[in-house]
Amino acid sequence: LSWVQERNSIIGDNYRWPHVIPYVLMDSLEMNAKGLILKAFEQYRLKTCIDFKPWEGEKNYISVFKGSGCWSSVGNMQMGLQELSIGANCDRIGTIEHEFLHALGFWHEQSRSDRDDYVTIVWDRIQSGKEHNFNKYDDKRSDFLNVPYDYNSVMHYSKTAFRNGTEPTIITNIPDFLDVIGQRMDFSEYDLQKLNKLYNCTSSLSFMDTCSFELENICGMIQSSADNSDWQHLSQVPAGPNTDHTNMGKCKDSGYFMHFDTSAGGEGSTAVLESRILYPKRGFQCLQFYLYNSGNENDRLNVWVREYTSANPNGTLRFIEEIKGSPETYWQLHHVSLNVTSKFRVVFEGVRGSGSSNGGLSIDDINLSETQCPHHIWHIRNFTDLLNTSPAGNSGKIYSPPFYSSKGYAFQVSLYINGTTDNPFNLGIYLSLVSGANDAHLEWPCPWQQVTMILLDQHPDIRQQMSNQRSITTDPQRVSGSSSNFTWGRPDEVGSEATYPNGTKYMRGPGVGTSAFLTHERLRSRNFIKEDGVYILLTMEGITTITTTPTITTGHITQPTDPEVPAFCPNNPCENDGVCVMVNRTPVCRCPAGDNWWYMGERCERKGSTRENTVIAVSSTLTVFVVMLIVTITTAVCLKKRYKQGKENKNSLPLEE
Repeated sequence: LSWVQERNSIIGDNYRWPHVIPYVLMDSLEMNAKGLILKAFEQYRLKTCIDFKPWEGEKNYISVFKGSGCWSSVGNMQMGLQELSIGANCDRIGTIEHEFLHALGFWHEQSRSDRDDYVTIVWDRIQSGKEHNFNKYDDKRSDFLNVPYDYNSVMHYSKTAFRNGTEPTIITNIPDFLDVIGQRMDFSEYDLQKLNKLYNCTSSLSFMDTCSFELENICGMIQSSADNSDWQHLSQVPAGPNTDHTNMGKCKDSGYFMHFDTSAGGEGSTAVLESRILYPKRGFQCLQFYLYNSGNENDRLNVWVREYTSANPNGTLRFIEEIKGSPETYWQLHHVSLNVTSKFRVVFEGVRGSGSSNGGLSIDDINLSETQCPHHIWHIRNFTDLLNTSPAGNSGKIYSPPFYSSKGYAFQVSLYINGTTDNPFNLGIYLSLVSGANDAHLEWPCPWQQVTMILLDQHPDIRQQMSNQRSITTDPQRVSGSSSNFTWGRPDEVGSEATYPNGTKYMRGPGVGTSAFLTHERLRSRNFIKEDGVYILLTMEGITTITTTPTITTGHITQPTDPEVPAFCPNNPCENDGVCVMVNRTPVCRCPAGDNWWYMGERCERKGSTRENTVIAVSSTLTVFVVMLIVTITTAVCLKKRYKQGKENKNSLPLEE
């Protein structure tokens, strides 16, 4: 038996980027795309050791712009400015992850040398000129890193990719996977395996800890000696829960959680569970976990952090949040935002309240990461019944409660359970602004707020979740259909009357979203539905100025001194193709240069040559303060020409869509 190593990442260390990749977001990008690109970077940080930083004059960097479609070169071309296009309708996080995986060195999954064992390419159904996207690369050009073929890869095309009619261009040799290929939700498990192997990642950057309590060591957590009771490691409790949240009773001899019994002991008795010591890098964290309350409405869970500093080496407790509520017969998702900068432990304190209890408090599936928590949670229960009974169209649409953004805008999300009449068997999701208490004091039309709607994949490990999300940005100039009303105008002026379940009337603005949020096949393929419920996570945040993300480098993260420092200039004042970036809230022009010429000046308005000094000092009053960093425009011009040629002759420069 002979062994042939088969491959699908481009071979050669010269094609690798550094672990921190410089980038520029060009003005041509849509605002929604800019916000999503930064969210995609956060997914790379959470699940890999790859980071991104605003370009500051490095030799090679990625310039993201709005071109024709979604495409990228494969690998680091070592050509200075390297373009990556996020064009119209490319503003999905999975699509952006896909294009950056190309830039990091990956071909399409169906380009593997062993692909004919798994899929059949129907060449006569492919659009003319798009055949190169279905090329197969041998083991002299690419390496799939000994990872199995992945029908679920974010790098795999769908069955309808570039078809010239109605028939599939890709047929899976295992028929059950025909509707699986082509997902653009998130990285698959094998995508991450390959990327982390290629870049020698041993850990991801913003991930901190996960625990499903399946092992007896309970993830290194410790019971406090300063309390009245202990948390118990159990698989069921008579009063509930009957199963853990991780496996929902589906796996024999597994399925554990931690439980604090509030049926015993007196009011005020406590049980304290502390995490192992953790080392933050970023200064902000999100704690996510599931809580089951089978006790009394007065029982409560307190979340603390124990912080260790040189002044307090034994640790100091700081209270974060109290969680309490009526007992329920299901697990409930919670998010708690932390802002820890020194080494610390997370502390869960269960407190018995007044009144009788037959059960207690249980926690499971804890995740901690240095990411931002979602602002709101919409929990939809009895979801299977909704799927089975809801008709397609408006009569099968359900509405979320109203939510408020941090700036005071009220909004609501609607979900078509069985799709619209034109697009059945899909989840459709739409955003509307609604009348709220602050409307008289807000700016209208609502300017540049990005709402992200995430259907949560309830996998117990956040690194393996493949949630499905869409983002919508409120362009204040957008109008609704043929009317002259602004889509994001004040709801009581542009909306229609609606009624909340409690009978209260309100005004709801036009809905904007997608009728193809997620197919029912994909909905059932992951852990979207768990305990017969789904979670939609919602965040509304301003993106008028895209902020510089903290950069994680070699074990530490440099936090910007001002979190509102934008990574790009809202308006580009630079002349002669100069690139504008923000440095300390001030626009700075990065001027183009060739081998023996360059542009100079605050706006790149003057041209210099080798006859002049190659280091240009710019004087402000009596102070000489800048040595200009330059990049070679020659390679950029060549690259643009080669991109143009690449559309006609794909062999000159490999561009992948």
